[in-house]
Amino acid sequence: MESKNKPTLYWSLLKFKDLNFYIASTAKGLVFVGSQNKPFEELSEWAKKRFTGSPLVEDDEKLEPYAVEITQYLEGKRKTFTVPFNYDGTAFQLAVWNALCEIPYGQTKSYSDIAKDINKPAAVRAVGTAIGANPVLITVPCHRVVGKNGSLTGYRGGLEMKTLLLDLERQALSSNE
Repeated sequence: MESKNKPTLYWSLLKFKDLNFYIASTAKGLVFVGSQNKPFEELSEWAKKRFTGSPLVEDDEKLEPYAVEITQYLEGKRKTFTVPFNYDGTAFQLAVWNALCEIPYGQTKSYSDIAKDINKPAAVRAVGTAIGANPVLITVPCHRVVGKNGSLTGYRGGLEMKTLLLDLERQALSSNE
């Protein structure tokens, strides 16, 4: 039974080609998309910090809508997500994550671009920290943020996954032209 203070976290292992990552939601929406090929401990440790005392329940059926949209994205068939989210953060983190969602599919922005977008041009490092705290990889597209010179920089899912996601978006765009 779900209580207000300790919502049940439902989870599933999403498998797509060589990618395996855990996803989790509450009854209200998606709260976590894990890193590529990381063990279950990535999710359980995150849940202990963010949802202390909440039970973790495997439920592929409850996670199916999220898994379907993420899979469609990975197949190059989806550019935006319509599933509900249920993440929380500081006002600053939420501003950064909302700015990430405004980066068009197949394009990138720098950390300083995001800082300017949220009217905090001097907060570039804080923007990087907020991006690193993004709990829902892929769906809130922090992979679209690169260094000022265009170089690939840190990504919780690993630079290999970041490269894969950016390449996937570029290929999907070029095949639609």
